[in-house]
Amino acid sequence: MEFISVNSIFLIILILLFLATAIKVIPEYERAVVFRLGRVIGAKGPGLIIVIPIIDRVVKVSLRTVTLDVPTQDVITKDNVSVQVDAVVYFRVVDPVKAIVEVEDYFYATSQIAQTTLRSVCGEAELDELLSQREKINLKLQEIIDRQTDPWGVKVISVELKKIDLPEELRKAIARQAEAERERRAKIISAEAEFQAAQKLLEAARILSKEPIAIQLRYLETLHTIGLHNSKTVIFPFPLEFIEIMKTNKGD
Repeated sequence: MEFISVNSIFLIILILLFLATAIKVIPEYERAVVFRLGRVIGAKGPGLIIVIPIIDRVVKVSLRTVTLDVPTQDVITKDNVSVQVDAVVYFRVVDPVKAIVEVEDYFYATSQIAQTTLRSVCGEAELDELLSQREKINLKLQEIIDRQTDPWGVKVISVELKKIDLPEELRKAIARQAEAERERRAKIISAEAEFQAAQKLLEAARILSKEPIAIQLRYLETLHTIGLHNSKTVIFPFPLEFIEIMKTNKGD
């Protein structure tokens, strides 16, 4: 009886060990790529899966979006300006089997593709395009990287340029250019304002010349405005027509 009980306990232990190694729980955000005797039989999960110990090998792959920081790259733009550019790539695995079978390390491979593509695309663009058309550059980077990582079962969601570092001399030159542009616009606005004011004065002069009574009304309005100020001395223009009338009366 003691011999039977020991065997039973040993058998139970073996069964428990088998179940512990054969039953695996795969989270919702992961898939288990199962290799049976070296041959892939597919991706399983999520939930409870059963594998054969020793015979099956399981490789887990995350399906969540991965944030990949692309290191700073030294780039010479199309107009021969040396800049430093870095970016961030958002991607996720859409085919776990390809991500394990087709490439040794899909994360490292995607990182290398992103670096080379960043240098290539930024090198084909001019500095003004890099600074003012980032969205266009981002879309181009995403398209190229996604096309190259597609055989690995990796989907590139987006690529964003983070920072573009310019040489100090170039940065100062751009600042001087921006300041000169602001001064130019200010002078243009001032000139346009003076031109419009001159036009209005010319129109007013034409109206007053056509209506003599308007000149008298304007003269009286000016006298009224002067009288509102508390000033002991008042200087106002005297119409030449009055002098001519006085000379005519004196001659008579």
